[in-house]
Amino acid sequence: MLVACAIIAAGLPVYVAPQIEIENLSPYRRADAIFVLGGAIYERYPYALELALALEGFAPEVVVSNPNGAKDVWLTDLCDHPRYEFPVTCFEPDPPTTRGEAMELRRLAEQRGWNSVIVVTFVPHVSRARFILDRCFDGELIMAASPADIALSYWAWAYAYQTAGYMRAFSHTGC
Repeated sequence: MLVACAIIAAGLPVYVAPQIEIENLSPYRRADAIFVLGGAIYERYPYALELALALEGFAPEVVVSNPNGAKDVWLTDLCDHPRYEFPVTCFEPDPPTTRGEAMELRRLAEQRGWNSVIVVTFVPHVSRARFILDRCFDGELIMAASPADIALSYWAWAYAYQTAGYMRAFSHTGC
């Protein structure tokens, strides 16, 4: 029982209260792009678009990961029908994981000359995403967690899922 409590407590700063830099952005600090990681918590997508639109344009473009491709009707519509003053680029990561997203970030950064990106995901994924993306991107990662109401049962599932994802990430070397 004591070991289980220690494991849970050790994960609190990693999954529940990760380091998030977006709160420290000033109107004078910009990034080259907003990079949205894919996932089931959909609040991240409108949040990223809001960062580009309403908050004085923190970045000139938004890049969205769509790991489910055409099966995700909402994201497919977002990507296929431009409706914003800034470009919204979508991609299907290969593999359809955070690692695939990191490889695409590296490719786009090299192609477009990015030095900094705002990465949008959800709270339990922030630390693991930073760990994986940092292996592929040499620039500045500004982590942002979309607002979301997460049920206690989902926190428990996310804790287990993110821990397994960390173990998988540790087994891969390089990007």
